[in-house]
Amino acid sequence: MKKALLSAFRAAVNIADPELTTRAALAALTPPCGRVVVISVGKAAMGMARAALAWNPEARGVVVTPMNVVTSEETGSPAFFPLVIFRAGHPTPNEGSVLAAQATLTAVASLSRHDLVLALLSGGGSALLSAPMGLSLAEKQAVTRELLACGASIQELNAVRKHLSLIKGGRLAVASAPATLRTVVISDVVGDDVSTIASGPTAPDWTTFRDAMAVLDHYQIRAPAARRVLAAGEDGLYPETPKAGDPAFDRSEFLVAASNRAALAAAVADLERRGLKVKLCDDAVTGESDAAGAEHAARALTLKAGTGFCSGGETTVTVRGPGRGGRNLQFALSLAVNLRGAPGVWAILADTDGIDGGSHAAGAIVMPDTLERAKKLGLDATEMLAANNAHAFFAALGDLVVTGPTGTNVNDLRVIVREP
Repeated sequence: MKKALLSAFRAAVNIADPELTTRAALAALTPPCGRVVVISVGKAAMGMARAALAWNPEARGVVVTPMNVVTSEETGSPAFFPLVIFRAGHPTPNEGSVLAAQATLTAVASLSRHDLVLALLSGGGSALLSAPMGLSLAEKQAVTRELLACGASIQELNAVRKHLSLIKGGRLAVASAPATLRTVVISDVVGDDVSTIASGPTAPDWTTFRDAMAVLDHYQIRAPAARRVLAAGEDGLYPETPKAGDPAFDRSEFLVAASNRAALAAAVADLERRGLKVKLCDDAVTGESDAAGAEHAARALTLKAGTGFCSGGETTVTVRGPGRGGRNLQFALSLAVNLRGAPGVWAILADTDGIDGGSHAAGAIVMPDTLERAKKLGLDATEMLAANNAHAFFAALGDLVVTGPTGTNVNDLRVIVREP
């Protein structure tokens, strides 16, 4: 069963291969008569950039990838890989994120209507491109950390990010005009909302300064510098993010190359080849990991032998304890606690990017004897769940799923089955 679950996870990651899926998305595009500027940002940036160069070897531009992604191109010569590569901070922006944003804005400046900007976006792009507006990098880092810890949704987090930025929320589209703009995305958000992926640098923004301030109020986040900028924006002292109908989007088009639903379908197909009957039940699971784990456990208890279900989406964790983990590990521990050792129930819960929150693991596997083995080691699952210490729990059991960065990101995968 463990081998089957790991195989399903690999199938989900493989179907979202960034180079192959981006090549397919670009196949229908005709290269322009002018310049092609590639802006590839996110956890899948390198693979997507390779696809762009295969489509147009004369393209030039910028690639922005997380610090922990190491590629052969980074040690190669410009003749081998002609795009400028930046390694930047994630999930909190750093100096590399600022340099990358500056280089991106420079790359798209002074283009003509004959030129093409090819924006290749994937999960993680929000932190990797940072152009703080009206506040310092340190101040933007501080508000980002608070938002990540309070359990804010990705939409809430990005509403704030967009309104503290000179590049997010459609502002890159404005900077790219009058060039043609084509955006290819590998989606890591529920519903494939292009205004949310990487904070939508090339998409119309439906949020406002007032919405962003409401997020800080809701979670009682002080962040004085951020509040000062948002208040000034409400008063018209900073420009609002461009909305639908803005001329900057007149020559803009979006293509979704890979998504969570396609990854889930690949996992289901892999399990069915092994004789298991698995349903794709939901690719839009959100909310707190603890609550979602309890709900999935209740559903798992109704499974018949040899059947299961698969879900995706992106949950959140309100950090209350000093432990280490991420939303998938927290989800997995909540699932284990609520299953109470139900016979025959197995599960894998992991992030397709290979890194779950503050952990070095992608996620974890839950087995029928998870709680029994934990008890023998003196681990209290309920206490460790409350302390947000799921990484230590599954590490002690040897049940972490460790892949390293996968080079793609189509959100989370959860498969729960009852063995035949």
